[in-house]
Amino acid sequence: MAKRVYEVWKGSNKFFLGGRLMFGPDARSLLITLLLIIVPVVIFCVFVARHLRHEFSPYNVGYAIFAVAVAFTVYVLVLLLLTSARDPGIVPRNAHPPEEEFRYDTSASVEIGGRQTPSLQFPRTKEVMVNGIPVRVKYCDTCMLYRPPRCSHCSTCDNCVERFDHHCPWVGQCIGLRNYRYFFCFVSSATLLCIYVFALSALYIKILMDDHHGTVWKAMKESPASVILMAYCFISLWFVGGLTGFHLYLISTNQTTYENFRYRAESRANVYDRGCLNNFLEVFCTKVKPSRNNFRAFAQEAPRATLPPTREVEIEDVGEGRRVKVEDDLDIGGDLLKISQRHNIEDIEADIRSRGSDVIHHNSSEADSVLGSDRRAPTVQAETRHSSRGRRSESWEIAPEVLGMNSNIVESRGHATSKEAYQ
Repeated sequence: MAKRVYEVWKGSNKFFLGGRLMFGPDARSLLITLLLIIVPVVIFCVFVARHLRHEFSPYNVGYAIFAVAVAFTVYVLVLLLLTSARDPGIVPRNAHPPEEEFRYDTSASVEIGGRQTPSLQFPRTKEVMVNGIPVRVKYCDTCMLYRPPRCSHCSTCDNCVERFDHHCPWVGQCIGLRNYRYFFCFVSSATLLCIYVFALSALYIKILMDDHHGTVWKAMKESPASVILMAYCFISLWFVGGLTGFHLYLISTNQTTYENFRYRAESRANVYDRGCLNNFLEVFCTKVKPSRNNFRAFAQEAPRATLPPTREVEIEDVGEGRRVKVEDDLDIGGDLLKISQRHNIEDIEADIRSRGSDVIHHNSSEADSVLGSDRRAPTVQAETRHSSRGRRSESWEIAPEVLGMNSNIVESRGHATSKEAYQ
């Protein structure tokens, strides 16, 4: 049965609901983030907002305080889900390296069989134009592609992410091109929620002081939950509030967290800065690009890579062609030798008929020797071919020892035939 893309996904992501929800490998940390948001709000609604319902009874404002707290919390949780449960902008992996980028590096050649074979290399970087300025992009060995500008490979998720900002463990997902907007809205909304809870908790302490005509300490003893919420929100504001301010600066200058920390020491010019207003419009007013991955589609078997032939193979092909040509020449030469020998035999037979009977035996021995050499010719040819294959030189000449062996065989057979004729 064919599997879907999310079932054979090579990254470290985790999928739920049949590939509809996608999280990072550290998705369990998302539960901690949910508790850090939901538990303080529940305490606020039970111990603070419930008592404030009747403090503004003529206008029923107290119920609005309770409703705003619940609605704003749901809004923050939705932003958290949009940030952590969607594709952040993953670039699909290639099944094989880009063939158009192949090149031979003769300086890094490898010696195989006594010959230097050039190794197949990839350029580690190449330049692309961004706003009329050349930008260097790197090759990713894991994804087998050249990363687009502002793309980086996340070591946690094991994916190349477009406009990679950072990997946030609190949301359990990479922050990239497709979820950066929701991430900023989540952080800024969490900051506003902390301010809201802190302010109303402080208001409730003030109301307790006025009702009982007491000091701050008596009011704090009356509502310890308010004190705990104020301390918690104050500490949280240092984190989410500081993160909101930092990302406001990044958006205004059109930077990512990765670029800011990596290129700060290099004093590199920012080629993506389009002005403060246009930078904000780019983040918040542009349409979110659709995902480049269809996780619910059926996975297709990747075709095997067809690498271009190396120079070693080309050399072998040339050698095989040259060897076939030489062997064909040897075969033709052998055929011509047989034809010439047949003509010689016919001349000898005619000469025998014109001479006497004494000379007949002598000449017939010569004919037998020639016939013997004719019968031996294919053997010499085969030995010659074998000896030619054994030579490493490019000169395909018949070995002298083979010629000598052939002449010895012919002479020995001629001597034996003549001896029998005289007897």
